[in-house]
Amino acid sequence: MSANSAETAARVEVVLVKGGRTKIRYPAELLADDGVRVSVRAPWAGGGVRDFGFVRFEAGDVFTEHYWRDRWYSVKEVRAGDGSLKGWYCDITRPAVLSGTELVVEDLDLDLWRSADGTDVRRLDEDEFAESGLAETDPEAASAAVAALDELEALAREGGFEKLLP
Repeated sequence: MSANSAETAARVEVVLVKGGRTKIRYPAELLADDGVRVSVRAPWAGGGVRDFGFVRFEAGDVFTEHYWRDRWYSVKEVRAGDGSLKGWYCDITRPAVLSGTELVVEDLDLDLWRSADGTDVRRLDEDEFAESGLAETDPEAASAAVAALDELEALAREGGFEKLLP
């Protein structure tokens, strides 16, 4: 576009599915799509404050989210409204599907948190994953999910996600 044109950022709708139902849907700015990884930016889409005890997600927070079409996870950089880095929240998911303007991601219950300073790396929701029954109904997917969580944890403990995010 020319310098005089009004450029409009491309928008997508992120659709997080869990247990066959839409858990949340929110608009996001499409930052990049290289055919394998899709990156978007969106304000905190949850209602109100979500306090995990080790981090709070709240109005004003901005998430830069990275999804892969060939990997079983997403990595979300979380910044406070003032721009300070809170950390990275990672969801274990089936590979993402971008269809038109919808980015559909199926959440598989497992999560990982890495604080901004790297001193807090924690696996989350392993009990929910066990209760989901995925290991019985889709053992291959369950195995891929656990391997993805192990991979992310190793990256987080080795210094971060720089190998994933240019």
